[in-house]
Amino acid sequence: QVHLVESGGGLVQAGGSLRLSCAASVRTFSSYGMGWFRQAPGKEREVVAAMSRSGTSTYYTDSVKGRFTISRDNAKNTVYLQMNSLKPEDTAVYFCAEVDARIATVVSEYDYWGQGTQVTVSS
Repeated sequence: QVHLVESGGGLVQAGGSLRLSCAASVRTFSSYGMGWFRQAPGKEREVVAAMSRSGTSTYYTDSVKGRFTISRDNAKNTVYLQMNSLKPEDTAVYFCAEVDARIATVVSEYDYWGQGTQVTVSS
């Protein structure tokens, strides 16, 4: 059973930055693709960023390109999401997830999910 725990969310003003972390309790972390997702009230969960097992391939949804960066430290079983130039529309609960595949960008492809961390961006 994989256990994912997100941290780093909070309240920030527009233009500010946050760094989310997701720690995974799995021995073979480097065998899994990782993704960050978000869900705003009344909206469907959407992919924000994804990274391949080795970290060599990444994906970003258009709205965060140039502002967000996904990274991973396989030695620490942790994936990160650096969020810069935050906007009020980035407000959502952010989830990390793990997929038993090289990389995936669809919610339904992911196997394990964290509990989420709230990010609120004030204008």
